[in-house]
Amino acid sequence: MITNPQEKYRQAAVQTSPAQLLIMLYDGAIRFVRAGIKGMESGDFQLMNTNFVKAQKIINELSVTLDRKYEISKNLYSLYEYMNYLLIQANIKKEPDGAEEVLGYLTDLRQTWFEASKLIAGSPEAI
Repeated sequence: MITNPQEKYRQAAVQTSPAQLLIMLYDGAIRFVRAGIKGMESGDFQLMNTNFVKAQKIINELSVTLDRKYEISKNLYSLYEYMNYLLIQANIKKEPDGAEEVLGYLTDLRQTWFEASKLIAGSPEAI
């Protein structure tokens, strides 16, 4: 049993695949957008702003790590830019519609990557 926190981190890092990391990023962005919407609904605009900015940082990270030689990457880049725009507008206008749209995109993308990771993990080439 590993009790050293640093060793636990190292072991988890080794066992985490790129697909798992991607899904974790989507999970974080989804969590922050939801928290931002809750902050907006409760009138806690500081909470809203903080969480929308955190979601934007994750979306930016997803954007900069794209391999642009693939057509899908160009499309994802445009979608990520649009999501950031929607979050900025939701933050400025204090209206949830744009953030809810982003939440839908993030949820769909997360599910797509999750399904793709299951296919890859089950393929003989992945072993």
